Amino acid sequence: MAETAADNPFGLPDPRSGPDKDAALVQGMFDRVAPRYDLANAVLSLGQDRHWRRVAVAAVDPRPGETLLDVAAGTGPLAHELAAASGDAARVVALDFSLPMLQAGVEREARGVPRRSGIAWCNGDGTRLPLPDASVDAVTIGFGLRNLPDPAAGLAEFARVTKPGGRLAVLEFSRPTLAPLATVYERYLIGALPKIAQVVSSAPSAYRYLAESIQLWPDQEELAGVVAEAGWSQVRWKNLTGGIVALHFARRV
Repeated sequence: MAETAADNPFGLPDPRSGPDKDAALVQGMFDRVAPRYDLANAVLSLGQDRHWRRVAVAAVDPRPGETLLDVAAGTGPLAHELAAASGDAARVVALDFSLPMLQAGVEREARGVPRRSGIAWCNGDGTRLPLPDASVDAVTIGFGLRNLPDPAAGLAEFARVTKPGGRLAVLEFSRPTLAPLATVYERYLIGALPKIAQVVSSAPSAYRYLAESIQLWPDQEELAGVVAEAGWSQVRWKNLTGGIVALHFARRV
C-alpha cells in the first residue's frame, strides 16, 4: 500500500525509498544486530522488555490526532505500541540512525507482524532531528539515549521539536534500588549477558558494549537533572523491575 501524506506528515526520508546512507548516522554495530535484535532483547531482558514499553506508552497516553516521535526506534516495537494505544489514530514517526534496523521493522510490518498504520519510518540522527520546531506532541526513546553521541544535546533537540506542554518519556537502564539486586544484576551484566548474547544475537560484541555502557550511565536522580537542564519541566521517574530500568517522564516548558 502506498504511503499517504497523512502517514508521513513531514515528508521524511523513507527507508523504503532507498535514501542515501550517511556513514555518520549508521553505526555498524546496530546494523549487525538488526536481524535478531527483537529476539535478543526479549531473551536478555527475561521477557520484561514488552512490559517496560507498555509502562512508557501508558505514561505518554497517546491520543487520536497527535503526532508522536519515537527516537532510536530500532525495528519499531515502541512505535507500534504508541500507534496501538491511540487506536491507530495518531501519527507516529519512527526514527533511527541504523537503516538496517528500520528496514527490519518495515519488513516485519509488511508481513503483518504487527499490522499497524500511520507509522512513518525515518533514517535520521537523534541529535539533529529533521523536524520543525514545536511539531510533535510527545517524544519517546527506549534504551537509545545512551547511544547518542551527546545525550544532553539529544534531549535539548527533543525539546525543540516538542510543542509547549508536550510530553517526554525516556526508558533507560538505571541503578537497582536494593543492594542484593544490584549485586546480582552486575554479575549478570558482566558474566551472563555476553555469553547468552553469543547464542541469541547476530552480533554478540554489541552486548558487551551494552553492559559497559549501562555501568557508566548516570543513576535516576542524575539523569533527571540532565533532562531538566535540557529544557524539560516536571521531571520525575518511576523505577521498573527494582530500578534495573527507569522511566523518566517530563513536560515541555
